[in-house]
Amino acid sequence: MTLFDHPLVPAGSAEAASDETGRMLQMITGYWVTQITRTAAEFRIADHMHPDGATPEEIADAEALDQQATYRFLRACASLGLVRSDDGRRFTATPLLETLRADSPNSLRAMALWGGSASHWGPWGNLAEAVRSGGPQAEATLGAPFFDWLTGRPGEARVFTDAMTTMTRRMAEQLADVIDVKDARTVVDVGGAGGNFVHTLLLRNPSLTGVVFDLSHASADAQASAERLGVADRSTFVVGDFFEQIPSADIHLLKFVLHDWDDESSIRILRNCRDALTAGGRILVAEMLVDRVGTPGLPPLMDLNMLTLSTGRERCVAEYEHLFRQAGLVLDKISPSPSLVSVLEVVPV
Repeated sequence: MTLFDHPLVPAGSAEAASDETGRMLQMITGYWVTQITRTAAEFRIADHMHPDGATPEEIADAEALDQQATYRFLRACASLGLVRSDDGRRFTATPLLETLRADSPNSLRAMALWGGSASHWGPWGNLAEAVRSGGPQAEATLGAPFFDWLTGRPGEARVFTDAMTTMTRRMAEQLADVIDVKDARTVVDVGGAGGNFVHTLLLRNPSLTGVVFDLSHASADAQASAERLGVADRSTFVVGDFFEQIPSADIHLLKFVLHDWDDESSIRILRNCRDALTAGGRILVAEMLVDRVGTPGLPPLMDLNMLTLSTGRERCVAEYEHLFRQAGLVLDKISPSPSLVSVLEVVPV
């Protein structure tokens, strides 16, 4: 399934008279699907589905919703393949909806909630102004820069942290497959949030100790992650600001950190990492890489996400090499992973 393979235009309809018309209509109405998915996640539709399904009235009663509106919502969900119904009154979950179950190990519920939340949705609504001005739209739509806005809103910060943890959990194993840490004793997950990345490395390497380095709001999640994976005895959480000082380590992990920041800020983070490396240490930068223009895929779209939300950007290899040179570092190796993320191994000059 491609990004726009949503069945919003029925086969054989007048709107589907041409492939271009049908696909464009899917693109124009794509935001409807985002909000339907977010609403299904918010009201835990998947969790309310019993083996024999549920009626709109049962779900409405459980979530204090309008019954008629709930029926209309489930009918729309059925058109997207989230639920099915034989009689039009009792609905059952599909495997697609099951990905939004809160208790699923690979749940995407947090991602669905964040994708349609105010912190994401508002700035994206100002994409045209972001392109016009070249600057992020978080302050214009939210009233403050993105991360500052999150700081004052614990609920939204939780949604964001959960979404980032979901992303990390899904790719941590794949990234660990291409990372060699056998000569390291200590690894710091810089800006590591819930710490799932470093905890996965600890789980695979019993002699390794790890540090999750982030702001205080991520501490509870990091502790829970370490306990869930059974590495709490080798993992600590350190509160700090990576623009100021970073704990010393043999390896510094920077996963989805540099893409949040402009070049000047990214160089500052990299220099602080370089200064805190032990002799022979290295920095592992895990990011999506922008390929040549016209290559299908997520990185160029994620780049627009960064344009609207922050001062960050997705970069190609040459752009990362420029950052590394400015920070007194050199790119030593690139390791692609089965995910969309590559690991760039960087060492001091």
